[in-house]
Amino acid sequence: MENIEYLSEEEQLKAVKKDPYSIRYIRSPSEKVQLEAVKQDGFSIAYIKDPSEEVQLEAVKEFGSSIQYIKDPSEEVQLAAVKQYGYSIQYIKDPSIEVQVQAVKQYGLSIAYIKDPSIEVQKEAINTSKYKNEVIDLCPNKNQLTDWIKSNKMIRDIIE
Repeated sequence: MENIEYLSEEEQLKAVKKDPYSIRYIRSPSEKVQLEAVKQDGFSIAYIKDPSEEVQLEAVKEFGSSIQYIKDPSEEVQLAAVKQYGYSIQYIKDPSIEVQVQAVKQYGLSIAYIKDPSIEVQKEAINTSKYKNEVIDLCPNKNQLTDWIKSNKMIRDIIE
């Protein structure tokens, strides 16, 4: 695409609607153009310099793993990303307990990407996952969870 940076905002909008990755050729796209690009494809955020919180949120709501292209995402953006795709936690440095819990609620096996998950996070992963045996295998504190698992009839019945 040539000379796209010199197009009017309306023409830029048409361009990113047709191909959201064309935003990489726009020198300083307006917020409106940025939003349209990430609505079409969340991964197009990789080509946006210093996107606003609103643009970041729109991108991760489209594709949670697009968070990997966001520098220092806020907790709100992190939560939106893991709610959309639990595995996107792998791209979050030092996620809070709340972000960890939301990730495993979305997909229990995402616990594999959490360094030293708390007992609370491990229990949540087991409780909410349909892959309980696999999640238990991924839990680093199986010994601490044994009594809890034994006392939880639903889980015990599934894994035995």
